[in-house]
Amino acid sequence: MAEPAISSSAQISPGRVQREQFAGRWMFIMAAIGSAVGLGNIWRFPYIAYENGGGAFVIPYLVALLSAGIPLLFFDYAIGHRFRGSPPLAFRRLHKSTEALGWFQVMVCVIIGIYYAAIIGWAISYTWFSVSEAWGDDPNGFFFGQYLNMAEDVTPTLQIVPGVFWPMLAVWILLLIILGMGVRRGIAMASIIGIPVLVVMFLVLVVIALTLDGATSGLEALFTPNWEALTHPGVWVAAYGQIFFSLSVGFGIMITYSSYLKRRTNLTGSGLVVGFSNSGFEVLAGIGVFSALGFMAQASGVGITDVVDAGIGLAFIAFPALISEAPGGLGPLIGVLFFGSLVFAGFTSLVSILEVVISAVKDKTGLSRWTVVLTVGTACAIASLLLLGTTTGLPMLDTTDAFTNNVGIVGGALVSVIIVAWIVRRLRPLVDHLNAVSSFRLGPVYKVLIAVVMPVVLGYMVIAYLVERVQEGYGGYPDWYVNTFGWGMMAMLVVVAVVLSFVPWARNSALHVEDNPNLTDDEDEASELEGAQR
Repeated sequence: MAEPAISSSAQISPGRVQREQFAGRWMFIMAAIGSAVGLGNIWRFPYIAYENGGGAFVIPYLVALLSAGIPLLFFDYAIGHRFRGSPPLAFRRLHKSTEALGWFQVMVCVIIGIYYAAIIGWAISYTWFSVSEAWGDDPNGFFFGQYLNMAEDVTPTLQIVPGVFWPMLAVWILLLIILGMGVRRGIAMASIIGIPVLVVMFLVLVVIALTLDGATSGLEALFTPNWEALTHPGVWVAAYGQIFFSLSVGFGIMITYSSYLKRRTNLTGSGLVVGFSNSGFEVLAGIGVFSALGFMAQASGVGITDVVDAGIGLAFIAFPALISEAPGGLGPLIGVLFFGSLVFAGFTSLVSILEVVISAVKDKTGLSRWTVVLTVGTACAIASLLLLGTTTGLPMLDTTDAFTNNVGIVGGALVSVIIVAWIVRRLRPLVDHLNAVSSFRLGPVYKVLIAVVMPVVLGYMVIAYLVERVQEGYGGYPDWYVNTFGWGMMAMLVVVAVVLSFVPWARNSALHVEDNPNLTDDEDEASELEGAQR
C-alpha cells in the first residue's frame, strides 16, 4: 500500500504523535480474522466436536462463543483501543500497577511464536512431500523418523535437522520482513492476501472431500447429536476451551491490533464479525476433515473412531495416509490444499503473535520498528531454530505448547479480568468506551459475564489443568523435563514480566511521545472519555 505507516497528519500536538493505524476497519477485521483462524481451527475443532457430543456440541459451543469468546474479544478491544498501546503500555495506562500483566502476555507470545514457526515449517515441507507422497507406506515412521529424526532421549541437543531447519528459516525471514514493513504495508497486506487464499484453498479441499466415497459416514459421525453428552460438565468445559483458544483472546493480540484502529471505530460490530467468521471457518474445517476421514475409514475397512485424531497426529500422520489412498490421482492435490491451508492459517496467526512482542518493545524503548524487528525478532528466530529445528524439538514443542496455552493464556486472562473488574475497578469506563464508539451496545449482562462468569469459567479451567498435571505429570516425559520446560518456564515468564515492568520507560517511548488517552483519577474519567470521543 502506498500510504506511509504514520500519516502526514500524525502530529497532533507538540511532542505528540499518533500511533500507527490500519487504513480502515475492514483491514483490521481481516487481520483479526487472520489471527483467529489458525492451526487450531483445522486440526483441533473437528476432533473436539466429535469427542464431545457431535452435533449436540453446537449448543455448548454457541453458548461459550456468546458468553465467553465474544465478551473477552470486546474486553481486549476496549483495553487496546481505549489506551492506544501494546499490552504493557495499555495496562500501564489503565493503572500504573498493572503493567506486568501486559508483559506476561508478551512473554507468552514469545514462547508461542518460537514453537509455532516450527509447525508452519513442517507444513511447508509436507506441502512439497504431498506431490510425490514421500512418506510411502508408513506416514508415522516417516514423520518421527526420516523427517524429524526424533532422538530417543528428550534431553535438548543442538543437533540440527536440515529438513526442519531450512523451512523454519524461510518462515522467519518472511515473517520479519512483513513485521518490519509495518501495520498497513506489512501486517494488513499479509492478511488481505493470506485469508482469501486460505478460504479458497480450503473450499476446494472441502468440495473434493465431499465427493469421496465414505464422506457421508464421516459427516454423520461428526454431526449426529449425542444429547446425553450435554449433561457432562466436561463437554461444556471443552466448548469454552475451544472458543477461548481459537479466538486469539487473552494474550495480547487483540489488544495490540485494536490499538492500531482509528478513534471512531465500531468495536463491537467488528468483534461480532471476527467471532462468527472464526466459528464459521471451524465448521467448514469440520466438514472437510471429517469427509476425508470418512473416506479413509471406509477405504481401510475400520470405524471412524479408528482414524480420527487431533493436532499433530491428524495433520502429519492421518492425512498423509489418507492422501496415499485417495482415488483418481487426487492425493497430491488434496495434500497440497490441506498442508497449504495449514501454512496460510498458521502464518497469519504467527504474524499477529510476534507483532505483540515487536509492538511492546517498540513502545517501551522508543526504537524504530525495523530496529526492534532486526534485534528482538532475530533473537526469537535464533531461539526457535536452535530449540525446535533439532532432533529434540518435538517434545519441547509439545510441553511448552500445553503449559503456555492451558496455564499461560488462561491464567493470564483470569488474572486480567479479576484485576480490571474487581481490584482497579476499570470495567465500567471500558464498557462506556465500547458503547461510545460502537453500534452494538453493552449493558449489565456484559459486566456480569466479565466480572463473574469469566473468573468462574477460567478459574475452573486453570485449577482443573493444574491438578491434573500435578497428579499425572505430562506426556510421559521425565519429571525433570516437565519441571523445566513446563512449570519452570511458566515461573520464568512471571519473573521476567515483573522485572520488565520495573524497567523505566525511555524518554522517547510511546508512553511519553504518543497520543496518551490515559484515564487518570476517578473524577477525571468522564471528562477524559468525553475528550476521547471528540
